Amino acid sequence: MTETTPQITDSHCHLDFPDFEGRLDEVIASAAEAGVTRMVTICTKMKNEPSVRAIAEAHAPVFYAAGTHPMSAADEPLVSVDELVALAKHPKFVGIGETGLDYHYTADSAEVQQQSLRTHIAAARDTGLPLIIHARAADDDMARILGEEMKNGAYTCVMHCFSSSAELARAALDLGFYLSMSGIAAFPKSQELRDIFAAAPVERILVETDAPYLAPPPYRGKRNEPAYTAFTAKVGADVFGIDYADFAAQTQANFDRLFWKAAAYEAAA
Repeated sequence: MTETTPQITDSHCHLDFPDFEGRLDEVIASAAEAGVTRMVTICTKMKNEPSVRAIAEAHAPVFYAAGTHPMSAADEPLVSVDELVALAKHPKFVGIGETGLDYHYTADSAEVQQQSLRTHIAAARDTGLPLIIHARAADDDMARILGEEMKNGAYTCVMHCFSSSAELARAALDLGFYLSMSGIAAFPKSQELRDIFAAAPVERILVETDAPYLAPPPYRGKRNEPAYTAFTAKVGADVFGIDYADFAAQTQANFDRLFWKAAAYEAAA
């Protein structure tokens, strides 16, 4: 990274996946070269939390979050609010999830997914840490549950890898939540999605990879990695019609506001 490379944060990746085994030092170094100076690695099954935590402990730029992915909700033991709250004591644990609803592949477990989601929301409310939401083919239930739970007490949230409807985007933004741009927003055929982002306040936008999935062009179809956040962020700058350095700075401010614990950790370091 040169001194003029704008800094950005990969707000959602999966560094514990086998794709990165034995390559983490190299992956984190190439991310830094691209200006990606922080990343949040996400644990999707609670049994994997110790290994995800170990990655964050071993690498200064890496923070972590943990929860039960909706596609695993029926196969994994239901996590409790107390378990999630206890994990949040770790200085580098900065978010709750990913959780959410996925009716595309796992509609048969909708009921347990909803139960799991509400548990994660309660933990986000108790800890003040942002909820990290995965939503696919479940827009109506997602908007309903997020709204119902807000009436039970305020919490913050990011709609990770947002690629749902304009209606769900509006519902999330109306609740004060954030939308995260992944490589999907950079795909040539994603103009409708780019239009949804363009209608949102730039103060509520994050960027991410969801690595190893969803690599943006020019790496589409290949293994994604945190360095490639920069390609999505450059598309984001175009979407909002602003200079890349300004968009990068805005997403950094947004990340620091939502993931306040990561910002506080860095300030104290």
